[in-house]
Amino acid sequence: MVKVKVNLSKVAPFATAQEVEGLSQLAKQSNKQLHDGTSKGSDFLGWVTLPYEITSEQIADIKSTASSISSNVDVVVVIGIGGSYLGAKSVIEALSNSFAPYIQGKHPHVIFAGQNIGEDYHAELLDYIKTKSAACVVISKSGTTTEPAIAFRLIKNHIEEKYGKDEAKRRIVAITDESKGALRQLANAEGYKTFVIPDNVGGRFSVLTPVGLLPIAIAGFDIAQLVEGAKAMAEQCKPEVSFDQNPAEQYAAARNALYNKGKKVEMLVNFNPKLHYFGEWWKQLYGESEGKENKGLLPAAADFSTDLHSMGQYIQEGERILFETFLAVESVNRTLLVPEDKDNLDKLNFLANKNIDYVNKMAELGTIIAHQDGGVPAIRLDIERLNELTLGGLIYFFEKACGISGQILNVNPFDQPGVEAYKANMFALLDKPGFEEEGKKLRARL
Repeated sequence: MVKVKVNLSKVAPFATAQEVEGLSQLAKQSNKQLHDGTSKGSDFLGWVTLPYEITSEQIADIKSTASSISSNVDVVVVIGIGGSYLGAKSVIEALSNSFAPYIQGKHPHVIFAGQNIGEDYHAELLDYIKTKSAACVVISKSGTTTEPAIAFRLIKNHIEEKYGKDEAKRRIVAITDESKGALRQLANAEGYKTFVIPDNVGGRFSVLTPVGLLPIAIAGFDIAQLVEGAKAMAEQCKPEVSFDQNPAEQYAAARNALYNKGKKVEMLVNFNPKLHYFGEWWKQLYGESEGKENKGLLPAAADFSTDLHSMGQYIQEGERILFETFLAVESVNRTLLVPEDKDNLDKLNFLANKNIDYVNKMAELGTIIAHQDGGVPAIRLDIERLNELTLGGLIYFFEKACGISGQILNVNPFDQPGVEAYKANMFALLDKPGFEEEGKKLRARL
């Protein structure tokens, strides 16, 4: 059963049940607007019904391409930035072995590039693939976004020089616009296998398109199950489902109720290190969607208990501006007991023969109580375990709640105008043609 249980018992008294319930009608109305196409940003609502529209033929095509590009390949470099890499990386990291992220000879190692402009990073990446058989998936709607475009130049040159242009065509797959843009033009000219980024699905909502599904399939995970999990969650989050049974509406209402009471930061926390990149994906989803018009919660993420030894002091006793959303996993996939020690110098024999996960869960419950006593509200989201089915459901849950929450906040959750500011300044400082005068002005300011 794919389910996200929303526990709001630790939200009160910071925001009362009545205050959360007071937003239920607005949450319901916002949910309906996402389905009838009357919400803000209605041109980008393709993700709402996407789980129902992915056909078995499309899944088969993606799996076949994953198998083809992976054949006799050690490493696949996935090039993209923002939603073009975070969704896939979050799922792959959550499902992979923490210390052996790929099984050599069975599935290639999926690594990422183009999400930064680090010279050392990309030089070391080229060193890493120099002695390996490599392929590439490049993801960009336009093909001109600076970070992935630079990375693609590097990786494309490497593949063409090592294998020749004819073989390079088999080793490069492009995920891009259907008919326009630099990458589409290049893919058509070179004869790359391509997949389309739907016009009505923004990057941060694109995990369930080929943008996310192809890299996840290459890493060896079951994308059909991922889609099935999303479909099951979509049923639970429909506007026809009552508020008290609708997890996306409940979460959206609760976080806005806390925002209205002066909580300006939401910290998504987990007690499972495999969820680190899920927090990174969530930060982009909510930060880009809601941070507009001088409004919106600041999304932060933390890995507990690790970050309890760095951020824990501030969370417990710092300024009371935040609340936590605990992402809890009910069941683990492995069994490991605390061993008994005859000397007991660390005084931990009281834990002997207990599951590590039991200790971890008691740390989680103790943290929730301690932070509540310190004035930090907590929303708790429970999922059953980490697998493709539950992660597909979790992805859709957060996407749906984000769309609802943005409407409650009365912003357009599907654009990101503020992202362009740094790009314009960067182009001016780099003397991009057409930006010369602005470059002079910026240098005067520096």
